Amino acid sequence: MKKVLITGATGAIGEACARYFSQNGYFVYIHYHSNKEKADTLVGELGNAQSIGFDISSAQSVKSALDGIVVDVLVNNAGKTKDKLFFWLEEDDWNDVLQTNLTGTFYVTKALLPAMQKNKKGSIVNIASVAGVVGNAGQTNYAASKGGMIAMSKSLALEVARHNIRVNCVVPGFIHSEMTAGFNEKDFEKVIPMKRFGKPQEVAEVVYFLADKATYMTADVVNISGGMVR
Repeated sequence: MKKVLITGATGAIGEACARYFSQNGYFVYIHYHSNKEKADTLVGELGNAQSIGFDISSAQSVKSALDGIVVDVLVNNAGKTKDKLFFWLEEDDWNDVLQTNLTGTFYVTKALLPAMQKNKKGSIVNIASVAGVVGNAGQTNYAASKGGMIAMSKSLALEVARHNIRVNCVVPGFIHSEMTAGFNEKDFEKVIPMKRFGKPQEVAEVVYFLADKATYMTADVVNISGGMVR
């Protein structure tokens, strides 16, 4: 049975990915940081799964939790926001978001990549954001972290292609999730050609395709934005 680790699996997109991979025969490692109850509930529902808790922003926490874990697919989905206009942005706001979103992706990938290289196979899908492509006022820290993920994905893909490991990146737009819970879709109709927010499952379907089916795709960035980014 193939195995996948999904970071931030208790969030809307992470949960959708966990369910989709499980439905397609994968054993799923469901990562959580603080919401163990949600992770364990998801494990109970899926069956072919295991919850695994660690602080993605801590190198030691990641290394300890993932020691001995071997997967076929890694989905780097965990992330956070601390939105403020740049004038009001504090050093801690910058460092916390970069440490979690970008450096955390580095820590987890660094921990799981050696086994992929040894096995001469693997797939990594990094979940970025349209903010990392076009920017967004009030999100300079978040946009920088997601833009960094895109650049990291492209560079890493070139390094590990010879090991039969693929690295791709998806760029969701406005998706129904915790981050958009307070938004009114009507306010965004002018900038989204499809006139609606995306569903978490719509992201999961693309993530699964890149991870499992798109065997000749690597170093690619796929927008899931309803036409907003093109």
